[in-house]
Amino acid sequence: MTSAAAHQSHLLIIEDDKGRREYTLDSPVYSIGRDPKCDIRLVSQFVSRRHATLVQLPNEDGSYYYRIVDGNLKGKPSANGLLINGRKLQAHDLHDQDRVIFGPQVQATYYLLRRDAITTVPPDEYDITLISPNMTGDPEDDTAGSPVKLDEPAGEPTADA
Repeated sequence: MTSAAAHQSHLLIIEDDKGRREYTLDSPVYSIGRDPKCDIRLVSQFVSRRHATLVQLPNEDGSYYYRIVDGNLKGKPSANGLLINGRKLQAHDLHDQDRVIFGPQVQATYYLLRRDAITTVPPDEYDITLISPNMTGDPEDDTAGSPVKLDEPAGEPTADA
């Protein structure tokens, strides 16, 4: 995986009769439809068994994108087709926030999430440590803390006690 591909995530959010589900896309091919064998299952009587197919294709920079195609990979189209961003299309290269309608109350929204590369650098040779004002002073100096008497053994009572 190249650096460009490492910094992007593909997300498909499905909304249908079953509710809302999120799919992170990373496989080369996804089948979408009503059939329980589909990679992304749509729950609706208005959707074809093999309604659409997502295909991963490479970009020039080493990253990839997804194309959605109506029907299955053998060329059989769905009964109702795809409405993508308000236009009926047979195929479409997905872009961030594209909306795909498969049927009444069955839709998907595609998101391409990009994040900037986080560069890790070795620590600076001049490490800066913040010091609180009460941490200053000479640790050998008696004024920094209460003096300790060394001539009396600790824990033994003295004669005047």
